[in-house]
Amino acid sequence: MRLSLKYLIGLVAFLSIVLTLAASIISGYRVEQQSLIESTLETNRAYAVKMAQSTESYLSMTLQSMEASANQMAPFMGQENAEEILLSEVNRMKKQTDTFNSVAIADRDGEILAVSPETLALKGKMLNSEGGREALKKREAFISQPYIGLTGRLIIFLSSPIFGNEGDYLGLIGGTIYLKEENILQQVLGEHFYKDGSYVYVVDKSGRIIYHQNPWRVNEVVEGNAVVQQLIAGKSGAMEVVNTEGVEMLAGYATIPTADWGIVTQRPKEVALASSVTMIKEMILKTIPILLFSFLGILLLSYKIAQPLTKLATYAESSTENKQGGKINDVRAWYYEAVQLKQALNYSLNFFIHQSTVDPLTKLMNRRAMDAHLEQWTGQGRPFALLIFDIDKFKRVNDTYGHAMGDEVLKYLAASMLEAARKDDICCRFGGEEFVMLLPETDRQTAFQVAERLREKLESTISPCGEVVTISIGIAMHPEDRQDSDELLELADQCLYEAKRTGRNRTIEYATLRI
Repeated sequence: MRLSLKYLIGLVAFLSIVLTLAASIISGYRVEQQSLIESTLETNRAYAVKMAQSTESYLSMTLQSMEASANQMAPFMGQENAEEILLSEVNRMKKQTDTFNSVAIADRDGEILAVSPETLALKGKMLNSEGGREALKKREAFISQPYIGLTGRLIIFLSSPIFGNEGDYLGLIGGTIYLKEENILQQVLGEHFYKDGSYVYVVDKSGRIIYHQNPWRVNEVVEGNAVVQQLIAGKSGAMEVVNTEGVEMLAGYATIPTADWGIVTQRPKEVALASSVTMIKEMILKTIPILLFSFLGILLLSYKIAQPLTKLATYAESSTENKQGGKINDVRAWYYEAVQLKQALNYSLNFFIHQSTVDPLTKLMNRRAMDAHLEQWTGQGRPFALLIFDIDKFKRVNDTYGHAMGDEVLKYLAASMLEAARKDDICCRFGGEEFVMLLPETDRQTAFQVAERLREKLESTISPCGEVVTISIGIAMHPEDRQDSDELLELADQCLYEAKRTGRNRTIEYATLRI
């Protein structure tokens, strides 16, 4: 039994629509997943760097504070009746700095002269702990690796030497951080900015965990972890990794040079990609009714199309012997309808591809579209300016007002970008709170004016959160500064971080940075 032409046309047309929509959905899903992975990796990398910088600054200030205290206590070392002064100082250090679980002053031989809290009952005892002995030996500002202290606790020891006026070594003042109890690392690092399985942890140079949201993980050696291996090698960056519990994570990592530590911020890959799964489900649900209506329409149209074709087929069959098949060439006319169908399907495919180039929150072009423009313009040798910027202290907005309000602030910034942009300028969301503007055929002065116009508008306007939000901007020029798009982005990013470093809410372009 031969199939009727109307069923064949209906089947082919229906399969074409289904396969095209499936390919579009799968393509969009994969692009969205990759974009989410890249965005999450960059966000975690930037967050790890910021956390490392904060921890580095805090440790440096703590050591400076201890050095100042050591200088003040130097005249009283070895003096009679100085016990109350030394005790007062260790009590002050413990209370005012809020850094240490305990503070002690020891002489050059390691005898503990004063300790806070006094309940530790260590006065008069020798500082024979691993960290204490090493600090006495080094006679310099010192941060120990984790060890078991005199009280049986897992601790880190920070100390500053005490020298006399003649440069003679008199002893040290040191403080301990109890790693398995409430400590300053918890206050400095806090909780990661997500509540969905993301977390922060810190390791020392041997790969031993010294801070983790789960206290029972502290003191665990995880040197086999790929991210920890990078930190041990002194590197910072981001990568996909499987953690010790077999969970795929998207991790950012950075080093803390002062203490020779490394900090890791990571988020489960499954959580990061959850929005793409939601997207695909919504697309499928919205597509099913369209497919049903399309199928009914195809059946009707295929019946109408089949009628004249059936007549032509009958004529061709009956006229073969008489060689009168010239009218069969009329079938060619029907390929016009096939061409139109193909064009309609191509339009449908292009529509879905277009959707994958737009950031769903801000409606600006996403990273994928931005990269395409950069590749095209640099390939053509087209001159343009690249502006990269992000919102200053955006984490505080999220922490204070919540992520929903943070999203409103991002949309507000996107709208401000579009207002400041000229006709041919390209506005993109680079990732997280970072944005990019591409200004074709633009010189340095004009690029700076566009950047300042946007920056000044924001600093003089109340954002949706009820506060003024500011941005820091970095500018690089193509081809004057760099011809390669990746290098150009890197230069602009350097300018952005310089703007952050020098006070935020400012614009820095690469020519100025070189000076």
